[in-house]
Amino acid sequence: MKEGRKIKKQWIIIVAIAVLTVLAVFQSSTPTGNKEELPKEGYKAPQISLNGLDGKTYSFESLNGKPVIINFWASWCGPCKTEAPDLVRTYEKYSKQIEIYAVNITAVDSLDEAKAFVAEYGFSFPVLLDLDGSVTQRYQVKPIPTTFFVNGKGIITDQVIGAVDPQDMERKIKRLIK
Repeated sequence: MKEGRKIKKQWIIIVAIAVLTVLAVFQSSTPTGNKEELPKEGYKAPQISLNGLDGKTYSFESLNGKPVIINFWASWCGPCKTEAPDLVRTYEKYSKQIEIYAVNITAVDSLDEAKAFVAEYGFSFPVLLDLDGSVTQRYQVKPIPTTFFVNGKGIITDQVIGAVDPQDMERKIKRLIK
């Protein structure tokens, strides 16, 4: 009788170990191979399709595998003003290797103020207009600026809440273009 219980316990332990092993393997492979779109590192970046200030429509498809920095901002945001010159310098230096999508949260900003901001800081990269805030919601952006770094495969490699330090920006870009 005791021998039967012992064998039963061993089988339960073996099955439990097998189940835990399968779960561990599944979870460790999920983020990089995940097709799910989530605004988190290791996941596919949620799709964007927005009109720009230039009247063109921008999406990931138009990038043709080029890495992209997605920066959410508004004209009234102090840290956005601090960060703007660094974004301009970054684009001037890396425009052949990366794209910048500056997503103006137009749902809580004025279009005229956004245009004035772009002119003042000399943005030459695409400025996208999130008129209804739907992309901002999809990316779960609360404080701004918020910046996402997306590799050529559409996977988010990093996220920064607040203004990105220029040296940190440089490091993150170098990882993106490798």
